[in-house]
Amino acid sequence: MIPHMRDMSPLLSVSDARLRFGEVTALDGVSLALHPGECLGLVGHNGAGKSTLVNVLNGSLSPHAGRVIADGHAGRWDVTTARALGLRCVFQELSLCPNLTVAENARILHRGHFGPRWRAEARRLAREALDAVFPGHGIDVQAQVASLALAQRQMVEIALAFAEAGRPARLVILDEPTSSLDAGVAGQLLAHIRRFVAGGGTVVLISHILSEVLATATRIVVMKDGRVVADRPADSFTQAGLVAAMGSTARERRRPGRNGLSGPVTPLVVQEMARGLPVRVAAGEVVGLSGLAGHGQTEMLRALHDRLAPGWIAGRRPKVAYVAGDRRHDGILPLWSIRRNLTISALASLARRGLVDERAEAAIAEHWRARIGIRSPDLGLPILSLSGGNQQKVLFARALLAEAPLVLMDDPLRGVDVGTKQEIYDIIRAEAAAGRAFVWYSTEIEEMELCDRVYVFREGAAVAELTGDRISEAAILAASFAGPDTEAAA
Repeated sequence: MIPHMRDMSPLLSVSDARLRFGEVTALDGVSLALHPGECLGLVGHNGAGKSTLVNVLNGSLSPHAGRVIADGHAGRWDVTTARALGLRCVFQELSLCPNLTVAENARILHRGHFGPRWRAEARRLAREALDAVFPGHGIDVQAQVASLALAQRQMVEIALAFAEAGRPARLVILDEPTSSLDAGVAGQLLAHIRRFVAGGGTVVLISHILSEVLATATRIVVMKDGRVVADRPADSFTQAGLVAAMGSTARERRRPGRNGLSGPVTPLVVQEMARGLPVRVAAGEVVGLSGLAGHGQTEMLRALHDRLAPGWIAGRRPKVAYVAGDRRHDGILPLWSIRRNLTISALASLARRGLVDERAEAAIAEHWRARIGIRSPDLGLPILSLSGGNQQKVLFARALLAEAPLVLMDDPLRGVDVGTKQEIYDIIRAEAAAGRAFVWYSTEIEEMELCDRVYVFREGAAVAELTGDRISEAAILAASFAGPDTEAAA
């Protein structure tokens, strides 16, 4: 934080905010002040109240009790007032218009900034914003957003939030901003946050990647069950202390063995690539796909899925299950309930004479709610009533419920809290020990250390294969940035 800034009046504060959704208490007396020149790290389990608090801060929701004070005034507070203050948000569920270009989206987000020659001005604004936050981004501002990879869409929305357009940004709220970004691009964003804060701006950083929060935030607030349970300078926390404050127990990450298997293993499936190494997966293995984001990992997963499941009807014994990383576009069924989103992969086995046995469906959904910790008072509620991390848990449970021998996972733990991640790691290893195979793409290199084998992708091809003690951050980064003549490691 800039010296003496904490002694200044808060830019925005919430006092004793309370908010309920039916029987669910989302906020239970939350008070929070945001000062110029600070980066506030906001952490907590999925369902702790972070997203609800953000929606109160940005004017989307009005608390049932308490008040919001902006620039020392406790007047009307809504989205328009928040925007006029200089508050901008980047949500975990991205909000760009997919049928428009990057520049056209800039025109919509900053509509009061442009004159009659708005197209050229919008292209310039989008290009300068991306260059400022993500140097060397390689994104064409005239490209349609739908044509961009998920990581690129996230980069565009973040850059436009910081863009210098008319009224400058004073407070930027970032909800899981690095969830689809590889380590290098995430580092560019965190460096920009530090520059923005050093210039007097304010950032609220919500992330389940605790190392990023500890390295970037000046102050950290921990939420649990709709309350603030800790609010201290960032340098007074350790990662283990943060996990404990959230209510989880930090456990040492163990490098897995090959489930007692030794010697050659017969592949369950082999995915040949146009270039580079074939990706081999054996029963009981967890195979990781790593490398910089956008280098062909998701495309390989989709190609393998289409090969093993060419029809849209899975049947009673599907060969493959899929956990989508972009849940809004490829995962959830937004008009359906939590229960039906979870059980759709098993409807064939739950049907009797063409009708779903609703009692059996409810029982199996409750089993998975307990096993994976889906936070909802009623699985009959719409899937969109859940936080993003809890939606991702539903997709993970859906894939395991399918009982397919092979599970493909496209960055499946994006936006999931650290405690739940540890539980899901254990579930993956237990399912692998029982003979199920997993192919796991993740933007978090640490998660690759939980795999039996890792393929590093570069420019659409698997260029290195790492096993055992060779799986490390240094080896993955070396293969990711190596030249084209580098030999693949066996």
